[in-house]
Amino acid sequence: MSYQKNMSNNWPTKKLGEVTKIEGGGTPSTKNPLFWNGDVLWLTPKELSDFSGREIFDTERKITSEGLKHSKLFPAGAVLFTSRAPIGYVAIAGIQMATNQGFKNFICNEKVLNNGFLYYFLKLKTKYLQSLGRGATFTEISRSILAKVDIPLPPLEIQKQIVERLDKIVAAQKLNDDLIQKANELFQSLLHKELNPAGRGWEMKKLAGIAETSSGGTPLKDKAEFYENGTIPWLRSGEVSRGLIFESELFITEKGLKNSSAKIFPIDTVLVAMYGATAGQVGLLKFEASTNQAICGILPNNKFISEYLYYFLKTQTKKLIQISTGGAQPNISQQIIRNIKIPLPDLKTQKQIVAKLSAVQYYKTQLLAQKSKLKELFNSVLAKSFNGQA
Repeated sequence: MSYQKNMSNNWPTKKLGEVTKIEGGGTPSTKNPLFWNGDVLWLTPKELSDFSGREIFDTERKITSEGLKHSKLFPAGAVLFTSRAPIGYVAIAGIQMATNQGFKNFICNEKVLNNGFLYYFLKLKTKYLQSLGRGATFTEISRSILAKVDIPLPPLEIQKQIVERLDKIVAAQKLNDDLIQKANELFQSLLHKELNPAGRGWEMKKLAGIAETSSGGTPLKDKAEFYENGTIPWLRSGEVSRGLIFESELFITEKGLKNSSAKIFPIDTVLVAMYGATAGQVGLLKFEASTNQAICGILPNNKFISEYLYYFLKTQTKKLIQISTGGAQPNISQQIIRNIKIPLPDLKTQKQIVAKLSAVQYYKTQLLAQKSKLKELFNSVLAKSFNGQA
């Protein structure tokens, strides 16, 4: 096969079958104990489903040397690619290991192809490779089809530079994820520490004694005039879990509002989802909006700071679900919510608590924004590195 020229960057392309050796693995009989619990690493596609690294150094199951006769051992550096159930998980063997038959694994010709370069190429091409799968019971991409896939082939030095650039972004993503995890842990620790009334002399009040509650409503779905060209934000319970809520996905009309039990809640209304999978989730409304009937709105007043109540109720989600009634799914009534006892320090103390918790939340928000930017950067660099082929 002669080289083909890539029109954008003049890199030649080769078929994967020309620059790699592609082989599958195998599964020893699970009925034979002589094949299992040895010291040979043996990988399955399932193990890569939540694997976020690049190199893999261990497996859940091990086979014996006898079991290996019914599988295949791949060297360290081999690029492991799941070819079915599903197509597209990819990792690099950090040490030698075997795989089951759900893989098509690549051993690179190191004179022309860097295994990290191939790893990122396969990640970029996931959707395309999935589209090449065949089969009725489950889709699988064959060795022969993989062998015909074109890969751009810049000089090895450029391949290494591309891998290093992508590795740096991945490392930044890992650091960012670690910081997000630590911010979550710090927030949870502060949440329970700052809102623990033990030994602080705070008065405990039922929510019904300090605030009014109400629920929303849903205009009739078959009345187009209740929804079309609507300008009134209308929240569903699934949107409550956002935390601070600044926008809605759906809108209703003034006519829809008047012809239903929906009502407009003011800014700083604390929202609690009452039904279904999101029951117990708490949000804080940061703009005027209506809601459906699956949401309880706790109206703001001068007896408490809404953010303080919002943060406290976040500590009560599990408790709310435990005491909820209903069948297959939780069903939290307004009465259950109104009976919750709230520790109520003075407003100055509430403000201090809110300030500490909000500072951590703001820090987390910044980290999440950075996470989004790093993802965009990674995808951009990845696409450009392979001539924008998606």
